[in-house]
Amino acid sequence: MAEGGAVRRVETGGSVAHWTPGDQILWRYRENAGERFHIARPVTVVRDDSELLAVWLAPGTQCVKPVLFDGRPVHTEPLESRYTTPRTVQRDHWFGTGVLKLARPGDPWSVWLFWEPGWRFKNWYVNLEAPLARWAGGVDSEDYFLDICVYPDRSWGWRDEDEFAQAQRDGLMDARLADRVRGAGQSAMEVISAWGPPFADGWQHWRPDPSWAVPPLPEDWNRTPAYMTS
Repeated sequence: MAEGGAVRRVETGGSVAHWTPGDQILWRYRENAGERFHIARPVTVVRDDSELLAVWLAPGTQCVKPVLFDGRPVHTEPLESRYTTPRTVQRDHWFGTGVLKLARPGDPWSVWLFWEPGWRFKNWYVNLEAPLARWAGGVDSEDYFLDICVYPDRSWGWRDEDEFAQAQRDGLMDARLADRVRGAGQSAMEVISAWGPPFADGWQHWRPDPSWAVPPLPEDWNRTPAYMTS
């Protein structure tokens, strides 16, 4: 995040210490089979300790997202050419209600909570991804296409299996990685079936501190952290 701005840098002995509730950090994703960042979302830390990182993505937050080179949304492109059509990135604002993101250290997924307007809880969303890499300004990952949606009645379903398959056909994910992702999904399903954390932890009743400001998107949102150069 921006030097000297609202974000507090926390580094101890070259590693990133825990953030304090209210700190503003970046939650970023690298492009698949690449090193550039194509998703960046400023978020506010809710909790950060040895067991869990929880952050709040507020409505109206300025973010960076991938778009097709002509500016069209990615999902308007047919699936067969969605990952081979040239892309760029653009700034936009997170629309709709906010999102609470939860990640346990080392887990190959994060769990997102969504609400309808008026704080009516909608669902949990298990986003299969690389374990988060921490740096002074936030956390980085790579999205693995395949997801799981979990509903208040504890039913669940796979999401984006077609994109997961297409990414493999287009060479964005080899068979070994795809097997690891499927295995991570099975592990997540075991947690869901047992109704383990974070599903049983009552996060759907959480609400953000009304004094929190919407974090700004820094100009150097795509800077390369030390862990990628050392």
